[in-house]
Amino acid sequence: MSFRILNPEALGEPRGWNNGLLGPPGGRLLLVAGQTDRDSEGRIRGATFVEQFRGALANVLAVVREAGGAAEDIGRLTMYVTDLAAYRASRHTLGEAYRGLMGGHYPAMAVLEVSGLVDEGAVVEIEATAVLPPDARTARDA
Repeated sequence: MSFRILNPEALGEPRGWNNGLLGPPGGRLLLVAGQTDRDSEGRIRGATFVEQFRGALANVLAVVREAGGAAEDIGRLTMYVTDLAAYRASRHTLGEAYRGLMGGHYPAMAVLEVSGLVDEGAVVEIEATAVLPPDARTARDA
């Protein structure tokens, strides 16, 4: 599925995101709930901000793949962090972790600092919106 990237000149050149992505006609909308770095037992795995970011993003991608999609089908990511200073201080390493999972695909993104997250011990939560091809098959359909 291919998005049309929208970066109005008046907003300047984005770095590490795009201002807008327009999904193709006929695509199916997938809304991914906020994911933390939790395992199948509900425990947070990572000890550091970057480890938890990587795990949360991997969990988002697991949902997208379950629906028959791929990283490139994600049009929006919203990240909730409990420590914006830690996010800013980790941006270089976060970028490496991001590219390891998402490659060179940069959806529209937002980062919000929150006072806490539902999963105890979580410092980052990521939710996503994806647009899947009309013929995408879920993992259960295969």
